[in-house]
Amino acid sequence: MIGVVQNGRTSIHGFGRRADGSDAEPDGDTLFRIGSITKAFTGQVLASLAGDGVVALADPLTKYVPDFIAPLSEGGRPIRLIDLATHSAGLPREVSHEPGPPDNPFVHTTREAFVAWLKANPLLFTPGTAVSYSNFGFDLLAAALSAAAKRPYPDLIAERVLTPLSLTDTTFAPSGSQTARLMRGHNFDGSAMPYAPTGEVIVGSGGLYSSPRDLLRWLQWHLDRMSNEGAVERLIDHAAYLWRDGLNTVYGMDESGHMDAMGLGWVIMAPEGDRPLILQKAGGLQGIFSYAAFAPARNIGVMVAINAFEINAGLAMAKAANDLIAELAPR
Repeated sequence: MIGVVQNGRTSIHGFGRRADGSDAEPDGDTLFRIGSITKAFTGQVLASLAGDGVVALADPLTKYVPDFIAPLSEGGRPIRLIDLATHSAGLPREVSHEPGPPDNPFVHTTREAFVAWLKANPLLFTPGTAVSYSNFGFDLLAAALSAAAKRPYPDLIAERVLTPLSLTDTTFAPSGSQTARLMRGHNFDGSAMPYAPTGEVIVGSGGLYSSPRDLLRWLQWHLDRMSNEGAVERLIDHAAYLWRDGLNTVYGMDESGHMDAMGLGWVIMAPEGDRPLILQKAGGLQGIFSYAAFAPARNIGVMVAINAFEINAGLAMAKAANDLIAELAPR
């Protein structure tokens, strides 16, 4: 599936089959796991709460969740919310755990495991000095935002993002009618992957489902730079908070295009040739690769998804989306 929104107009196209045993092509209303694109939604929740003064970007994580303390290495430099949102908190990609069954692979990803890791392990680096991709960090961030707002995270993201933007097909738990529209993911060997519940823990890093129509509506909100509605939230959300220049290392951020800076979950790519400045985020979960990108100064956004875990295809689709932005809205 590929979709474009440009100057308020949308175009969505689907190819192939939505699921094994079905001849239905995917379309604008097809649901699929957006994987780590969820992180950009979490960044928007952070921007919304920061704009309303509920949290500050430089607040320490432990201000809201005291049990998420890293005593072996924090010292005088605690993990801050902005470190979590920019993958610069010194955390691993995942916390090691026992594998779950195929139909519930996230069952052993628990808050208790997070607390235990933080107490027993030093951080990989001093927060703010490097960038290393971390699902773990975004799940900690979601827990902190939930505690700060005194709302379960699914309720919080609905209140702050999904309901105001009328994203009716963006959810952690698809309904029966939505499940009937799911695009089924496939493993590296081509076999269909089972439906797996998100659970209560990976909600910050990768648990959302959405549809092309919803994602383009979401990208259109990001492109409404001159609108007073949500202006503060957009301003906070689209800023570059951590530039690559001066970092000790950057790991796991360049697969969908060279990271020049980090926003609140967004990977920011500086202009290059005809390509304008782009904010982008890729996702991969349960047999689906997905990608969303927009050029705020050129009023264009693109989403694309495939229902197969094919690394080269995933990299190629992100490049195609970036090239499409450059072709349709060159500098």
